[in-house]
Amino acid sequence: MKRTILSIIAAGILLGLNSCSDFFDQESDHVIYTENHKIDNATDTIYSMTGILLKLQSLADRTILLGELRGDLSEVTSVANSDLRDIATFNVGEDNAYNSPRDYYAVINNCNYFIANADTTLKNNRNQYIFMREYAAAKAIRAWTYMQLAMNYGSVPFVTTPILTKEQSEIAYPRYDMAAICEFFINDLLPLADRYGREYPNYGTIRNTDSRFFYFPINIILGDLYLWHGSFTGNKESYKQSALRYYKYISERNGDNSLYATLTDRAYWATGTATWTRPYDGYSDIFSNERYTTDCELITMIACDSIPSEGNYSQLTNMFLSRYDNNYKSSIIPSTRIQEISEAQEYCQLGLNGTTVSYSPKGLTEHKSGDLRLYSVWNEGLARDASTGELIETMSIGKYSSRIRNVHIYRRQMIYMRMAEALNAAGYPRMAFAILSTGLNNSIAETDVLPYIDNVSDSLFIQQFDFPVSRYTIMGVEELLGYGARGYNTMGMHSRGSGFTPMNEYYQLPYDTLRTEAEQLPELQQYVEEKLLTEEALEFSFEGVRYYDLMRFALRQPNPGQYLSDKVCSRRGEANKDAMRGEIKTDLTNPQNWYLRWNGLIGY
Repeated sequence: MKRTILSIIAAGILLGLNSCSDFFDQESDHVIYTENHKIDNATDTIYSMTGILLKLQSLADRTILLGELRGDLSEVTSVANSDLRDIATFNVGEDNAYNSPRDYYAVINNCNYFIANADTTLKNNRNQYIFMREYAAAKAIRAWTYMQLAMNYGSVPFVTTPILTKEQSEIAYPRYDMAAICEFFINDLLPLADRYGREYPNYGTIRNTDSRFFYFPINIILGDLYLWHGSFTGNKESYKQSALRYYKYISERNGDNSLYATLTDRAYWATGTATWTRPYDGYSDIFSNERYTTDCELITMIACDSIPSEGNYSQLTNMFLSRYDNNYKSSIIPSTRIQEISEAQEYCQLGLNGTTVSYSPKGLTEHKSGDLRLYSVWNEGLARDASTGELIETMSIGKYSSRIRNVHIYRRQMIYMRMAEALNAAGYPRMAFAILSTGLNNSIAETDVLPYIDNVSDSLFIQQFDFPVSRYTIMGVEELLGYGARGYNTMGMHSRGSGFTPMNEYYQLPYDTLRTEAEQLPELQQYVEEKLLTEEALEFSFEGVRYYDLMRFALRQPNPGQYLSDKVCSRRGEANKDAMRGEIKTDLTNPQNWYLRWNGLIGY
């Protein structure tokens, strides 16, 4: 069909209700639609869905950078451009390349258009609805994009109908904060979750990439929505529903009666080693694998262009790696804070007898003390300058391999960790701690969780998390030492870099036998909360989620502003020789300053 491109895109509004006309770019091509506006055949559906995915590309790099550079785990170097430095110092101006609300609303407006015009009543000869998978996918993408807006701008204009004319652009639209956005999209997505929670549009392989990675699973989005809603409102039920949604994704990821275990990718010292010289790296390869399998780590990516001359080529590799293309000068390096967090962990080494443990020494070179995940992904070395022949110090973050051009958004361990975060906030710290320490299956729940629950309601809630022992096999002493034929596919998250956590005396849940579980519950939750935040740093450093994790954790504290300010400012310690810190330019003790602003029209 003949198609036209209407050159408008919605953005934000001033306080209260106001016109959106100031946010429209009359020179852009952000809304694509068919001549009769109805999407009722396969060609139109694919065309429109592809348009949405193309608009997502402009959000790819900033999703990582805005979430990473404002946290405490990364720092910019002297070669970083001013836009990156301003993000790191909370001094983002209106002309910053990563401060463009229009790009978010371009995605939203295309989603709104598709949702409004897709003919969801059409069926095929098997009586199946033809376009509902695309319809559900568009709704999930729209919800994710609104969450990104709220995480970065706080309170944002809320539009759920397509804006196609100048007159529509001048309508007064309400502002929604994160809590309101979560409530709207929870209600919007819930009716689709059971039927379309695990079905995606299938366009096969595009540029050697499985198209199933392009979509945002509805149950994961619902888990995030409930988690943010609970963090803003303190609603315990929201946390419970969040944990259930993450579990639902895990339990359905590969169909009924399937499994999606944590697996056992880890960086580790060989059992019984005494030299502490060269650890084994069974961890870093998970970040470069984009092959869709039943046990793959990657869940969702934003697919980017493959060569720099194309419009949406990701620059993350050039920022996180030293390479020829950037004169062997990376813009982003690990902070002193992530080095401190990693070094502070006690690596628990199981002895060959299976009954004793030792702990790796402090002061090892190459970040080998403590947790080994930083060692696994942070590579420092030498390269020879092609022009002068001189040796140059290089640095690379292995999570951004030069082999990968796409930007990864969700992966398996994030779902387990956020489920643990939701469980702890809901009042089940023992269940959350099991995910960190031993790994989770029904046997662990029966021995380490359920005996401490003294009411039917909570017991029934925990029993909804069904991890059959026959499918989720915990890594134990015999498995780790290689005795017997039984394989294992599940372990505690902390064991991915800190050795055999179940026997780690420094990683035990504190408990006073003279006091009741109820009396100790706040203390247990706080202990697990701190462990969760540390584990998220160890597992997800440099992946663009740290600042948002800190925001959620801060919202659960008595003084959110002071908590976030202390965490972010902690990275301003003794400088790496290549770091260029600069002072934070705003007072983060005021929660309104957590967010970006643009032209006085969006943000607090």
